[in-house]
Amino acid sequence: MDNGSVGGLFRRAAEHAARFRDTISDRHQRPDVSYLGSLAVFREPVPEEGTSGGEVIDDLAVKAEPGLHAMTGSRFFGWVIGGSHPVGVAADWMTSAWGQNAGNHHATPAAAAAEAVAADWLLDLLDLPRASSVGFVTGATVANFVCLAAARGAVLRRVGWDVEAQGLFGAPPVTVLIGDDAHATVFSALQFLGLGHDRLVRIRTDAIGRISAPAFAEEAAKISGPSIVILQAGQINTGAFDDFAALIPVARRIGAWVHVDGAFGLWARATPEKRALAEAVDGADSWATDGHKWLQTPYDCGYAIVRDEEAHRRAMTIAASYLPPSFEGERDPSHFVPELSRRARGFATWAMIKHLGRQGIATMVERHCRVAGQMAERLSGEDGIAVLNDVVLNQFMVRFGEGRPGEQADRLTQQTIERLQADGVCFAGGATWHGRKVMRVSVISWLIDDEAGKMAADAIVAAWRAVRETAATGPESARPPS
Repeated sequence: MDNGSVGGLFRRAAEHAARFRDTISDRHQRPDVSYLGSLAVFREPVPEEGTSGGEVIDDLAVKAEPGLHAMTGSRFFGWVIGGSHPVGVAADWMTSAWGQNAGNHHATPAAAAAEAVAADWLLDLLDLPRASSVGFVTGATVANFVCLAAARGAVLRRVGWDVEAQGLFGAPPVTVLIGDDAHATVFSALQFLGLGHDRLVRIRTDAIGRISAPAFAEEAAKISGPSIVILQAGQINTGAFDDFAALIPVARRIGAWVHVDGAFGLWARATPEKRALAEAVDGADSWATDGHKWLQTPYDCGYAIVRDEEAHRRAMTIAASYLPPSFEGERDPSHFVPELSRRARGFATWAMIKHLGRQGIATMVERHCRVAGQMAERLSGEDGIAVLNDVVLNQFMVRFGEGRPGEQADRLTQQTIERLQADGVCFAGGATWHGRKVMRVSVISWLIDDEAGKMAADAIVAAWRAVRETAATGPESARPPS
């Protein structure tokens, strides 16, 4: 490809992307083609000869778009997924076009500087200890991994064991206390770190997923030796927060490292209206949160935040003779993440904070929480629909056929979810909560406003009514339309 065609190729890609975004509200709020359908479209023998860049981009758009979800639209309420704000996307496009490996500050000074400033901004917005270190990672899964790696090293070093040098063979055992309703990715991070996803002390939780303070105190009293406590800011189904003010002092008494999984809930601290939910969370030792959720950066972007920078560095630093040294006042991005070759995620983070500002972020979080409450109120007013949690943040669970036998309500709930997704007006998914089938609703895309919330609530009610009205005549008639 000659240099003169670069601009035309980039414009072509931008036109496809803009058209997709501009028309997303007009399409089904779900993929029109399944995985197997998409696989059939993409599958072909290895090309023997090349194809022009423009044709490749056109072909990619045609093949991919039917199998894409409406995650960047205003009626997507699944899986706590942000809307990839256009400003962040534009910054991320430039990041790709610049083609920088952002492993260290010598390779790309601008990337390291943007990360350093964005990290300071994040600590300010979330009101966490300002001397904390921040690693820019792919998302909360890796952020939890990084923070827990720092925790593992720190608690073992206190008893004279260097896990970074010696590994876990022969190391003193580390006890991990975690709530029953912690997110699955935290258990995965513990697995990756050799701490095991089952070899844990699981603490009883209440009806909305908060750790029981008496149960926690009882288990903590049994602990001796290195320990890690994992708390939660924003339960994935209910939005609930652990009682940090009660739990962290107990953890401190046993010398535990306290980590908080705050993938989306930590952003409550960015708004005066919801800040009290995360009161005292700044007393922890580490925090994991996402940019591609409430900050609306494009995928992928998360932040591993650690109070003890040295513990963070020891767990993550990669050393090699060909890498330039760091001097005081210089920050290498790779000192705080598990990758050396890495994307410059700081540019999109910097752009989104610069664009929204403190007030814009607070207003957006508050709007989403308000819409979630309005939706829950609308659904609660419909016969046969039960909202299973107080809407403290932006998450809530819905059950259909409540009052009927459990298996029947499970079936009706599943049928309503399927009907809603088939109708395509909006999208929400399902989950199992304490043994019951539920619909999960997450309000977090930057485009969602009161009108979008009302439209979605009406669509959920319509799906339920269709299922309810046909269920009596037999299971076949209750199936969603094809």
